[in-house]
Amino acid sequence: MTTQPIMRDERTVATENASYRWAYLVLSFGLLVSTAYRAFARHESAWDLLALVILGGVVTTFYQGSRQVLSRRWAVASAAAALLALVFAVVLVLARR
Repeated sequence: MTTQPIMRDERTVATENASYRWAYLVLSFGLLVSTAYRAFARHESAWDLLALVILGGVVTTFYQGSRQVLSRRWAVASAAAALLALVFAVVLVLARR
């Protein structure tokens, strides 16, 4: 039997993964808020920030797809979210005219 303490176990990995998830959410939504502020308050183009948010989603989707962990439910939820975002964008464009 070894006397060295266990440095990493499943609980540690799960906690690290949860912290990475929270960090990703904070960064993504922070970039979205910053993009909205630039667009509506300062009337500036903020495509660079929006591209970072989209790229973050594309990277995670590609990684998970390459590991074959995406489900049909995920695909339906993603399609619904994209459709909702498209409708919301059209409403915003029509409201600004």
